[in-house]
Amino acid sequence: MPTVGVITLFILTWGKCVLTVTDLTVEYTDGTRAIDAVRFSIAPGENVALIGANGAGKTSLLLALVGVLPTTSGEIRVSETLLTRKTLRQIRAQMGLVFQNPDDQLFMPNIFEDIAFGPRSFGCEEAKITERVNAVLSRLSIEHLAQRSPLKLSAGEKRLAAIATVLVMEPEFLLFDEPTAFLDPRARRTLSALLLDLPQSMLIATHDLAFAEEMCSRVLLLQNGKLIADDGKELLRDTVVLEAAGL
Repeated sequence: MPTVGVITLFILTWGKCVLTVTDLTVEYTDGTRAIDAVRFSIAPGENVALIGANGAGKTSLLLALVGVLPTTSGEIRVSETLLTRKTLRQIRAQMGLVFQNPDDQLFMPNIFEDIAFGPRSFGCEEAKITERVNAVLSRLSIEHLAQRSPLKLSAGEKRLAAIATVLVMEPEFLLFDEPTAFLDPRARRTLSALLLDLPQSMLIATHDLAFAEEMCSRVLLLQNGKLIADDGKELLRDTVVLEAAGL
């Protein structure tokens, strides 16, 4: 049985980035509490799955972590930097979010321009932008997509391109919202191999429990906006707890 409401603290062994969430609460304008006093920490290099039934608050939590949803109370820190309006730009440079639907991230005429959009908006020099875009295209083996329109890509190609738009910013921490959604088995295998090869810490919101077990050593379980379990991946095989949480 997983331990409920216990935070595991980790000693930093490499890198500068660690995510710390303390008593985080998010309420919508209608008073609905999407996130309810959630607290956890993630160490550098750690991959953590975020699971829960539909409506549990997974996407709301991810959006709050990058300042898209305002918090009602509590704190979010990346390394020692507290998320505020003044530090929002810095936090978003350190922590990249890959949305569930790649179409939400791909909006330029071609993939090269989509990937270049982030560093360009941060004022990078064009020569440096080209260098970084080409490097991430090569890293993901999608050089052939550079001049393609996102409208002409498969779901798997769109997913890789969306990840490229985040990786080009050289973040220290990655957030994924349902990364295996819309993918066929081959694209899913490609994605798994890619993510396992990345050095960044990750928080992966997913309904795909097999993917979570493959990717992550730790699992956070949300129910009705509350963190009800924080345990190792053996939690993914605890049918009693999962069924009680609506999974």
